[in-house]
Amino acid sequence: MLIEFKVGNFLSFKETVTFSMVASDIDSQDSELDTNNVFAINQELSLLKTAAIYGANASGKSNLAKALGFMQSFVINSLKAIQITDTIEVEPFRLSTETETQASLFEMTFMLEKRVYRYGFKVSKDRVIEEWLFHTPKVKEYQLFRRHEKKFKINKKSFSEALKLEDKTKKNSLFISVLAQFNGKISSEVVKWFANLQVISGSGTHDSIYKHLTVQSFKDSGIKRDAIKLIKDLDLSIQDISIIEEKISTDNLPKDIPDELKSLILRSTMERHSIQTSHEKYNEKGQVIGLEKFDLEQNESEGTKKIFYFSTLILNALKHNQILVIDELDARLHPLITHKIIQLFNSNQYNPKAAQLIFMTHDTNLLNPNLFGSRLLRRDQIWFTEKNTQGATDLYSLVEYDIEENSEFESDYIRGKYGAIPFVGNFINILSN
Repeated sequence: MLIEFKVGNFLSFKETVTFSMVASDIDSQDSELDTNNVFAINQELSLLKTAAIYGANASGKSNLAKALGFMQSFVINSLKAIQITDTIEVEPFRLSTETETQASLFEMTFMLEKRVYRYGFKVSKDRVIEEWLFHTPKVKEYQLFRRHEKKFKINKKSFSEALKLEDKTKKNSLFISVLAQFNGKISSEVVKWFANLQVISGSGTHDSIYKHLTVQSFKDSGIKRDAIKLIKDLDLSIQDISIIEEKISTDNLPKDIPDELKSLILRSTMERHSIQTSHEKYNEKGQVIGLEKFDLEQNESEGTKKIFYFSTLILNALKHNQILVIDELDARLHPLITHKIIQLFNSNQYNPKAAQLIFMTHDTNLLNPNLFGSRLLRRDQIWFTEKNTQGATDLYSLVEYDIEENSEFESDYIRGKYGAIPFVGNFINILSN
């Protein structure tokens, strides 16, 4: 479970900003929000199930997702054998001479095996400058290790798995990942936690990857059943989905192709899939007489295809207590469908394990309770990104504003009361010239 994330000097984040899933001590006007959207860890700590990030175009919303994705990727990929000359793919804030040569900071605080861990690092393009891991067994926080370039300070009593492995760590790799390679108990669990974090794009740029994952998941009859039920519940009029495999035969390849090349072609195109959706077909009396099959890619809308691609990602997150970060969740989706997906994560019935959904969006309808009959999000679940005059992103929550619980969040946001909106020029002057 994600508690807090910090990032600084990365992409549009110049100063260190903090994103938090900690529930604030507020009482919503709708008590069901406090019951459904929040889950208690202990008497002192409660976390949120969902969070929305709003902001103008190019304000830094996607960069927050990229920062989470970078941290996850670096932790996982440091498990691989990288060369000491390899460059770390980190990009510091480039619009200031103060930061372009400084290290970028990433820190995650999370729950693991009923303990709170705080792990982070500072990196430049060629090396890891600092790295640290703390845990809180009960109330007090203890340091497990701290690294400053080649110098390590290790808690010998509580983190003995790290002893005598300092020399195995390259300057451009993470100590935590090296320890996991040697089957360290705590370090392996930390790396697995990051692997359980799913950062995906809703813009369509990686749809082929999500499509492949869903097709593979449909081989499990239980997952297929649940995914089709989810799609039907979202009122897409689809009754069934079939995956038709089309295997390539060597008979269709030219006979003079070398065997090695033929094998390579077959391996790269071993399985092609045709995805068919079934819709009810009616006679002139409006009676259902059967099902008509459609090709998903050719005949269905972009929104329907997106829901299919994302269906198993959503279900796996709910089932396995994952953290799902979706940039542009609302792209190509009707507001009612976006609303329904968020409701799934906020629900005690459908999300009993308290999976978390963090999403970037422009859909202000989600802030309007009059459209859906009740509020969807608490004030501490609503975040904003806004760039200052120097191009640096600030990140802040609606809970920081001293406003009434019955305030009109949507209209106040559109009017600029909370910032994080675009400043549009006067098009009349442009056209008149």
